[in-house]
Amino acid sequence: MRAFADRADALAHCIQRAGEAPRVMAYDDTIGCPTETLLGALEWTRVVGILPDDDLLHAGRLTTDTAAAVVERRLPDGRQWVCLGPRLDIPQLEPIDGEILLDQPGVKAVAFADRALALAHFLRVTHGAGAIFAQLGRRAPELRHVRRWLVPIVNQLDSPRRLIAGWFAASSGGALFVGDHDEDDPYRYIEVGIDP
Repeated sequence: MRAFADRADALAHCIQRAGEAPRVMAYDDTIGCPTETLLGALEWTRVVGILPDDDLLHAGRLTTDTAAAVVERRLPDGRQWVCLGPRLDIPQLEPIDGEILLDQPGVKAVAFADRALALAHFLRVTHGAGAIFAQLGRRAPELRHVRRWLVPIVNQLDSPRRLIAGWFAASSGGALFVGDHDEDDPYRYIEVGIDP
């Protein structure tokens, strides 16, 4: 665990520690993704089977009352990007070039053949505030690794914070959080892993 007063130093440390591991970063790192709802949403999606462990997380947004995500699924005939989120009855937010997989009260899932189209739909629905994206890496993290390492990381936090960057691999994971900016060290980096 390390504390940082400077945003640039904190992000540089997190990216350097990630190496080639799949990573996620906040769309707006002054907001980040609140940790209070993060673990609950990950567990809920596992229990109901909406997001299987082998899905790759390309984008996610959690608030106290809603959640949305873009995941990549490997299918026998190729890949598919699925945007899952709240069901919105707003005509102008109907998917472009997407196939509706699920349309139930409270949740809607739309499949896209292209990552860019799925992310564009995600941004149109969520406006990006508080969202995290798989970026600055060669691939997106698998949900199994996010679920495995995020629990022990968040359990080490001493106060409510928001996730602004993280990396998740098979053997370890790390995350960078931001707290209130009136603290001496508003940025906190926590890393966990398998001891050799």
